[in-house]
Amino acid sequence: MEEVTIDTKALPETLFRLIRTEKVTLSEANGEITLRPVHGSAEYIAKLRGSLAAYPDFSVDRFLERKHADKELDL
Repeated sequence: MEEVTIDTKALPETLFRLIRTEKVTLSEANGEITLRPVHGSAEYIAKLRGSLAAYPDFSVDRFLERKHADKELDL
């Protein structure tokens, strides 16, 4: 089964008017094509950016240090 996410603007106008999200996931299984709206994709990313803005000094290196420290505590 292949699955792909596309912008709704790529859909024919009839489908575009029916779907209220920016993106849809297309999948094919047993000869049937399914369209599933992707809810909240843009809003979710915007919220994530806002939550990370509260920690401007939080780098990838610091994140990895914390992950390694957590693993050592689990041992």
